Amino acid sequence: MILARCATIRTSQGVEALTESDRAGMLQASTRMANDALRVLALAERQLPQWPCLTNEIGNADDIEHGLTLLGLMGLQDPPRDEARDAVQRCQHAGIRVVMITGDHPDTARAIARELDILAPGEDAVVVGRELDSMSDQELAQRVSQTAVYARVTAEHKLRIVQAWKAQGTIVAMTGDGVNDAPALQAASIGVAMGRTGTEVRKEAAALIIVDDIAKTLAYLLGGNVGELTIMFVAVLIGWPLPLLPVQLLWINLVTDGLPALALATDPIDPGVLMRQPRPQGAQLLDWHFGKRIALVGCLTAGVALAAFAYTWYGDGHLERARTAAFSTLIVAELLRAFGARSERQTVWQIGLFSNRQLWVIVAASFALQLAISQLPALQQLFGITPISLP
Repeated sequence: MILARCATIRTSQGVEALTESDRAGMLQASTRMANDALRVLALAERQLPQWPCLTNEIGNADDIEHGLTLLGLMGLQDPPRDEARDAVQRCQHAGIRVVMITGDHPDTARAIARELDILAPGEDAVVVGRELDSMSDQELAQRVSQTAVYARVTAEHKLRIVQAWKAQGTIVAMTGDGVNDAPALQAASIGVAMGRTGTEVRKEAAALIIVDDIAKTLAYLLGGNVGELTIMFVAVLIGWPLPLLPVQLLWINLVTDGLPALALATDPIDPGVLMRQPRPQGAQLLDWHFGKRIALVGCLTAGVALAAFAYTWYGDGHLERARTAAFSTLIVAELLRAFGARSERQTVWQIGLFSNRQLWVIVAASFALQLAISQLPALQQLFGITPISLP
C-alpha cells in the first residue's frame, strides 16, 4: 500500500525517481523478509509546507498521502514463543485441528506456520482477506476444512471463519487478545481470552467450559447420594431399623457434598488431558459409563456403612451405637472418596496427593466438625449418636 503511493526513492545519491525496477526490487526484498518470518513495514515521507498553512494549502489525508518518497523497509522479528510449538503439537496429538488466523503478510504467516508445524512440509496454501471477501458463505464452508492459515484478515473475516467451521458440525475454540477478536470469541463454541490483561469486551465475550471438572464433581455428588439412598432402601427392604436419622442425612449432605465438591471444581487440570482423543460430537455427559461409575461407587459406600451398622447392632444390640457407626463410617468414606474422585484414570499418587490444597483444608475441617459432634454432649443429643472411643 505504501509502495503504490510513492513516486520517488531516497538512495545514497539522493532522491531519485521510483522506477518499475525499483518497485520490483522492493517487492522482492519484502517477500524475502516475510519468508524469514519478519513483519515488514515500508517507510516513506513527503515534504509539506510550514505547519500554520498546512490545512489551507494541503487539504485532507488523501491529498497528502501521494507522491511520497520511499525510504526503505523495516523487518520486525516477532518469533513464536518457545512453548508455542509444543502447544500446537499437543493439540494435534489430541485430535485438535490447529488453524492460524493473523493480520500479518501471507509470506510471514506462511513462514511462522511452518515453524509451528501448522503447515505440513510442502504445503503452502494461505488464504488472504481479499479472497475471503470474494467467497460466499457456502464456498467458505466447503474450503475451510482444507485451510490451515489465513492472513491479512479483519474481525469480520475471523467471524466468518468461525461460523464456517461450526457449519461443518465441529466444536470450535477461538483464542484472541484484542477488541477485534470479540465477535469471533462470542460466536465460537469455546472462546478463550489470552493474556493476563486485555479489554473488557474481550473478557466478556470469552467463555471456557471445563467439562472434566463438571463431570467429576457430579460423579462425586451423585455417588454419595446413591450410597445414602441405597443404605436406606436396603435397610427397609430387609426389615432393619433405619440406619440413619433425617438429621444425620442432612449433616452428611452438608459436610460431604458442599465444600468438597467445590474444591473438586477447582482441581488442577489433568496434565494428561491432551493425551486423550476428543469426545465424540454427540457424546453425553451422563452416559452409560458414567451411570455405572455412580452405581458402583454408591453400592460400595453403602456396603461399608451397612456392614458397620450390622456389626455393631448384632454385636451388642444397641441401635444408637449402630447408627453412630454407620453415620461416622459413611462420612469418613465420603471425605476420603473426594481424593479418589479427582481423576477417573489416575491414582491419588499419580496426580499428586497435595496438588489440591483447598481439598485438604476442607476435608480436615470436616473431620474436625465430625469429631466435635461425636464428643460434645449437646451435639450428641442433637444428632442421636453416642460418643466414639478408641477400641
